Amino acid sequence: MKAIRAVRALGPIDARGIQRDPLLRWLVVYPVFLALVIRWGVPALAARLEGRYDFDLSGYYVLLMSFLVELLPILTGMVVGFLLLDQKDDGTLTALRVTPLTRAGYLAYRLTMPMAVSVVMTLAVFPIAGLVRVAPGPLLLMALGSAPLAPLFALLLGAFAGNKVEGFALGKASGVLFIPPVLAYFVDPPWQWAFGLMPTYWPVKAFWVQQAGGRGYPAYLLVGAAYQALLLVPLLRRFDRVMQG
Repeated sequence: MKAIRAVRALGPIDARGIQRDPLLRWLVVYPVFLALVIRWGVPALAARLEGRYDFDLSGYYVLLMSFLVELLPILTGMVVGFLLLDQKDDGTLTALRVTPLTRAGYLAYRLTMPMAVSVVMTLAVFPIAGLVRVAPGPLLLMALGSAPLAPLFALLLGAFAGNKVEGFALGKASGVLFIPPVLAYFVDPPWQWAFGLMPTYWPVKAFWVQQAGGRGYPAYLLVGAAYQALLLVPLLRRFDRVMQG
């Protein structure tokens, strides 16, 4: 009942915030646009590279698709993070303190809603991109294992950025989270484990293992989800203090 109350109270506010902001509207449709570019553009590029330079890009399809594992929840988190900054500027966060919605209910909504949207987004976008085949079961596990990245990124913006300008700067700086998995792909164990300090590494690593036929990929997802949850705790506490002014 509390969850339904939170969705009814905050869902329309979020929807209006997205509708009135061109950037957020673009971020919402960008994953589908990117998936279409991957589906049609990458094979065309691969054929051109093969014919002109004798370079087989298809050997890196798994690496290219693994970016979606981390990118989709982070994009979801970015949308929610900017919504939080808008609501901070509008005074909505302060106004929520005098509504029947409890602070705990609000925080629970901010954690669960981005994860739910991230899971749906991943399940929808991966088949569209389609460079490599992922069975529905493993894809669902990948979506669930990477989903905590969404509230992690949202709370990062909401807790540390004072306004949307600072949010843009912090969002760009957070792009460094995409780099370690790229480097890790070309590094052999045990040195590869050093990249595990980045929360984006674990779901991407799980995807590589699954695509290589390994059955142990759920363990990487569990480790990653636990690590992401651990990182969420201090962010959640700081954002809670921000809410209380």
